[in-house]
This record gives sequence, C-alpha cells and structure tokens, in this order.
Amino acid sequence: MSNPRAISATEAAAQLGVQVATLYAYVSRGLIRSENVGDGKRARRYLVEDVAQLTARKRARRHPAEAVQQALHWGTPVMDTRLTLISDGRLIYRGRDATVLTSAASIEQVAGLLWLGDLNAGEQLFANRFAISPDCRWVLRQLDGLTVTQKMQAILPIAGAGDAAAYDLRPSAVIQTGVRIVQLLTAVATQSSTVHGPLSEALERHWAPGKPSAAALINAALVLCADHELNVSAFTARCVASSGATPYNVVTAGLAALHGIRHGAVTGRIEDVWHDLYTQPTRGTGRVLADWLKRGEGIPGFGHVLYPQGDPRAAELIRLMAQAYPKAQVIKQSASLVRAVDALIHQAPTIDLALVVLARLLDLPGDGALTLFALGRTIGWIGHALEQYQTGQILRPRARYVGEPVGAGPEHP
Repeated sequence: MSNPRAISATEAAAQLGVQVATLYAYVSRGLIRSENVGDGKRARRYLVEDVAQLTARKRARRHPAEAVQQALHWGTPVMDTRLTLISDGRLIYRGRDATVLTSAASIEQVAGLLWLGDLNAGEQLFANRFAISPDCRWVLRQLDGLTVTQKMQAILPIAGAGDAAAYDLRPSAVIQTGVRIVQLLTAVATQSSTVHGPLSEALERHWAPGKPSAAALINAALVLCADHELNVSAFTARCVASSGATPYNVVTAGLAALHGIRHGAVTGRIEDVWHDLYTQPTRGTGRVLADWLKRGEGIPGFGHVLYPQGDPRAAELIRLMAQAYPKAQVIKQSASLVRAVDALIHQAPTIDLALVVLARLLDLPGDGALTLFALGRTIGWIGHALEQYQTGQILRPRARYVGEPVGAGPEHP
C-alpha cells in the first residue's frame, strides 16, 4: 500500500511550479525525500511535507512580508534556542534524543540538561527537601473543588509573593527558583506538604502505590513533555520572561496557555472520545469516529503538523506502556483506536492521547493527563525563561494596521 503522505513526481513538480527535472535536482540535493513505490518499478513518490516546506521557502523569498506574518503560525523559525530541535520526526533536547532519555535519564537529569546543558547536574539540583509555606498550605485547603492544575494556577502567585529570591534573575538564582517551583507543583499534585527524593517516585507513591513500573512510566511521560520548542505556552512564557517578570509569573502564564483547548486541555476532548467509544460499545468504533468527524471536530489526539509520520513521543510512551502492561484492557483499547483512526484518516497518535492512556492505565485523578503535561512542561518553561533573561531583550513585535484609514469617519467624509 502506497504512503498517503507521498505524491507522484508530476504532482510534486506541479506544486513547486518547476519541471520534473528540477524536482530530481532538489532530491539529489537532499531538499526533498523520496521513496520507492514498492511494486518493482523504478517509479518513486515524494514526501508531501518536504514539498510543502520547499514551496513555503520559495514563496517566502518572493514575499518576505507575508513570510513574517505567517511565521507566527507553524511558519519559519523566528527565534534562536539551544534547548530543543524538532527535525526528521525526532525530538532532540540539547543534542540528545528525548525518546532515548525516557529510559536513560530521570526528569531531574533532563532538567539539568535543559537548564545547564549538563545531564549529570540534575540530581544534585533537586537534592534538598522542599516544604510548602504555612500560607500556601492554608490556601490549598480552601481549593478542594478545583482540579490539580487549577490549584497549581491558584497557588503560584501566593508562593511567588513570599519568595523574594525569585526576583534575582541571574541564571544560578533562576535555576534555584525553578527547582522550588517544580517541587511546589509536585507537592500540589501529591497533596503533600513536603517533597523529597525523585519526583516520579513521589508521584507514584501518591497516585499508583505498588503498581509495577508506575514510577518509570511517570518519569517517561514527564521527560517527553519537558519541552517542545516554541509551542504556544513556551512562547507565552518567553514573552513574560522578556518583560523581566519572575519565574513564578512565567510558569503561571505557561499554565494559562496550557489550559487552552488547542493545547494541553485537548486531553479533556480525548477523554470525551474515549467515553463515547467505551461506554457505548454497541455504537461501534467506526460510527463514533465518524460522528466526531461529521461534527467538524476532527479526532482529538491524532495528527501533528510537526510530525507527519507520527509523534515520536506518543509512539515511545505507548510502547513503554504496552511493554509494562501487555494484557491491560486500556492498552488493547488504545491499540484498537490507533488502528481505526489510521485506517479512517491516516493520522497517528500524539503525546496527548498517550497521556490519557497512561492516566487511565494508572487510575490517575480526573485531570491526571494534563497534570503530567504541566509538571513536565514547567521544566521547559523555566529553560525558556533562562534563555530569554540572558538575551536582555523584550519580545515586542510590530503589528501591521489593517483598520480604518486615518481620518475616516463621519466627521471626515
């Protein structure tokens, strides 16, 4: 079966506006990847995403103003970072494959890697016991009706107001503040007044005591969620950091963006799909998925613009879960869902779906998937804040005015 994400030479050349011979030249220069059709012929097909990227680059050279505008929507890279690279279907943290780090490093070590460029520094950073202040403990007792991530949003301003050291924006001080923030949010997630030892083990003790491989799976999820380049929450965090606001404000802003339905809160929509599929099994998987498509909602948890061949974070976390719990019902259900969606719309799962599966596998609380996302991504937000503080620049793009002409209105006919 041919790859639905690849097109013929004639189609590719037409999209690029070039002759087929020029297309072959692009392939020889490594600008476009091709694959054998697989039917014994010499004909080849060309990856859609490569053709689209090259087309966009050619258009950007012809229309630079338009390119700048489109850069804010999955467009051309606009900001330097040493933290994360997304390329060729891989997620790389400072030169290291994130999927490899899930088994080779703790989330503390990944924090050391992202913040200091030193994988070996992370364990020492989190060595000290953390205790929530009496004021924060009192506030948390008043928030019983909120979800975990809502409690995180509520407590950060209170904790930040009592942490004078957070106003020290030198790199070493920001890192120490970052540690306190991560430990604070872990304490909120575990309903504890103190946090010590590996974060994944603290979460396992509260969420899934005695469950085999729970700590390892939680750690893997945190590692895979730690950063993802300039997504909306990371960009928001950098904007706030550029103003000189404290890391508490940075993480508060990141959490606000993460709660958007087009970002981390998509996990709630995935839960809705799961509910439709597995609490009303007589309707059938095909019919449920078709209903979601007919409503114009797509199928949440599938398809990622930056990973046309599939999100490697989802693939790795699903693989680890299936390895640890091969006979679990939720693993079988997720595998069935992935096959059905691939057959229907040729899209692979994203990390959001994998987090929902993990939350169900370990019986995590209601917003457990989003909580894991938030805890892991906090480390990335701190990393982006560190970079932004050191630039000394404020992020302040200019707008292109498209409103009424100057002087227009009733008084100026």
